[in-house]
Amino acid sequence: MTNTTDHTPLAEPVSPRAIPDAAIAMLDAEGTVVGWTHAAEQLLGYSAGEVVVRSAAHVLPPAEDAPSASAFAEQCRAQGGWSGTVRVRHREGHTLQVGLRVSSLWGQDGSIRWLVSVTDIGALSSGATNGPVRESLLAHAPIGIVVRDLQLRCAWVNDVMERHDGIPRDRRFGRRLKDSLPGFEAEALEVVMRQVLESGTTMVHEYRAWPPADQRQEHVLSASFFCLQDAGGKPLGICSMSVDVTGNRRARERLAILSEAGTRIGSTLDVMQTGQELTDLVVPLLADHAIVDLVESVPFGVEPSARIGTTSGRTPLLRRAGLSTIDPGVPELPWVREEVIHVHPASSFATVLRTGRSHLESVLDTHAGPWVDHDPVRAQKVRDSGVHSLMVVPIRARRCVLGLALFGRSDELTPFQEDDLLLAEELVTRAALSLDNALQYARQRSAALTLQRDLLPHHVGGGAALDVASRYVPADRDHGVGGDWFDVIKLSGARVALVVGDVVGHGINAAATMGRLRTAVRTLADMELPPDELLTHLDDTVRRLSEEDADAPDQAPAAVGATGLYAVYDPVTRRCTMARAGHPPPAIIDPQGRITFPDMPVGAPLGLGLGLVPFESVELELPEGTLLALYTDGLVESRDDDIDVGLDRLGAALAGSGSSLDDLCSHVIETLPTQSPADDVTLLLARTRGLEATQVASWELSSDPAAVRIARKAAARQLSEWGLEHLVATVELIVSELVTNAIRYGGGPIRLRLIQHQVLTCEVSDSNTSHPRPRQPHIIDEQGRGLFLVAQLSRRWGSRSATDGKVVWAEQDLPSKAVAV
Repeated sequence: MTNTTDHTPLAEPVSPRAIPDAAIAMLDAEGTVVGWTHAAEQLLGYSAGEVVVRSAAHVLPPAEDAPSASAFAEQCRAQGGWSGTVRVRHREGHTLQVGLRVSSLWGQDGSIRWLVSVTDIGALSSGATNGPVRESLLAHAPIGIVVRDLQLRCAWVNDVMERHDGIPRDRRFGRRLKDSLPGFEAEALEVVMRQVLESGTTMVHEYRAWPPADQRQEHVLSASFFCLQDAGGKPLGICSMSVDVTGNRRARERLAILSEAGTRIGSTLDVMQTGQELTDLVVPLLADHAIVDLVESVPFGVEPSARIGTTSGRTPLLRRAGLSTIDPGVPELPWVREEVIHVHPASSFATVLRTGRSHLESVLDTHAGPWVDHDPVRAQKVRDSGVHSLMVVPIRARRCVLGLALFGRSDELTPFQEDDLLLAEELVTRAALSLDNALQYARQRSAALTLQRDLLPHHVGGGAALDVASRYVPADRDHGVGGDWFDVIKLSGARVALVVGDVVGHGINAAATMGRLRTAVRTLADMELPPDELLTHLDDTVRRLSEEDADAPDQAPAAVGATGLYAVYDPVTRRCTMARAGHPPPAIIDPQGRITFPDMPVGAPLGLGLGLVPFESVELELPEGTLLALYTDGLVESRDDDIDVGLDRLGAALAGSGSSLDDLCSHVIETLPTQSPADDVTLLLARTRGLEATQVASWELSSDPAAVRIARKAAARQLSEWGLEHLVATVELIVSELVTNAIRYGGGPIRLRLIQHQVLTCEVSDSNTSHPRPRQPHIIDEQGRGLFLVAQLSRRWGSRSATDGKVVWAEQDLPSKAVAV
């Protein structure tokens, strides 16, 4: 792991649960007990006064399976110690099975003493002390032992201790710890030893050392401190037993890094941000420098081909997604975020891309190799940065190589080892999962956005009735594309319908549902339904869609619901009829710039099954030049502000209604609190026009059959005034058939109206609410050919309900020079 250079004390306390339950006794060369511990008294029942200055054979009588005292002493002298399992008797008479370890200690004059540690194996095996690990440390790991006097000066030491910290035996005797080790370790450990002398309790601390045999590698030692007591039970000195736990420490550090990775990598669905999070994590915990390079298509949501890792094809371009270094101020570092990287095909980086296998270069050669020759300037920058050890790890997901992660060391002198590579691969694997999730999300979002944009109108036009402009802003990456939509639908009689809606949810399902509802609205609009009736039918459509989805056996039911607003503007009367279903009201700006949000019935959202509550339409008169703003709630609602704040912001932005509609749309969108909204934003602006009186002509007709001839002549005369003489014959036939049908099947007053806008519309209204139903006439039929003839002569025709009856209409194309704009 990385060597830190801060001033934090390096000795660390260890949990009491990790303190070994060993009974310690010190013997002289003749086997006489010269030091006893409180732990020994607890284990065997003998106090210090009962055992010190007495023979160890008397204090610890061997059981039948243990060697004799003399044989035991000879074995210890021959082997320099002894360890094994024996049975001993407690002071109260029962037998204990213990692990016994005898270690030899050397004094300054060459004399020898023995340190005996006894561990209750029965307690260890029962799990009462969490002891298997501790017993393993005591019984199997090389243990360094130092015995110090009350002034903390070294009096006795074994040979293992020099291998742990590199301090020769002769440099220890008569010296305190601070005379041998760096100050911070020594000061912290001497504080611990004084506490042990005062309290008599065992304590464990960890500290670091750099043995001469491996000075570049930091070693972590765990030292247990025991207070030795004399015959009177008073402190005689302190014994420390040290075990090299470097591997355990590294394992804990790696677990800590992996735990940190779970919270710090993948916090967003942005692949570039995920790359940066990986490099931020590993520096300086694992490396001094780290970079993440992704295949260039990945940041754009395009998955790279699996061929990258399986063939020797062309090496792809990479884009730098993450960069972290311990010294960002060094100008010669060759790393720039978002830079496009060209990988030399003969380099180790290209090899990792092709094979998908990691590359470890413990000692980096920056003076020779294909990539050095290919890019000498960059190679010189790497040399200047001091990077001497390198790991290159592929970022893989679902058999595709998404990029590379590079880790380098410069200040940390220890080169990367295999265990460092394993840790790096685990971290990169976790990052790869987040990157793959982000990539898959980007693909789904791109598909949903493409579907959404394809289903929305590519061009909107209000004909002779309205000037229109629109904007659609998808939600941010975290929330996904929603189901907002808008539409402008041309109706008969120069009228135009404006629609805006918002489907519940986000993603491709919401976009698909939006497309279904937009199609349904267009179909219902073609039926010339008034706004309240159209919303009633649309509500039924949404509920049926929800029921169909719920009945799908292999699909979890999705929430289907929507809000919407439908408005119809008539440029002849300059009146607008509108109704809404749980949707925000429109903003209306009159020609003088006054802004209002009309008080109109809210209506229930579509699909909630509240059809018993009817929708209601309101009719408003809009002077020419009035601005209508229809929008979805993403424009005015946010998590931080109330909707009134959003409405006020919208009203202020629309105050500049003198601007062009496109510029005004852009200005409104720019006033959003964030340009990455949490919900879709849809805005539809429409400025009203009115038809001139000269563009409309109408006549009241009687129910007398003679009215047919009067209507034909009136229509022919008006067409001549408009310069449309070439349409006279066709229009006379249409007028004749429509007026005849009204006289024969209608009732009440009959009215003929001609409207010249982008097309010529001929309308005949009567008081009968029954709509005509065309049919294919048979050869022998003498009647029923009128509407068939109208359909043949018109570009399109139809009928719609009116307040006092119905209107049957037919349209004719106009020559371009006659179209009124």
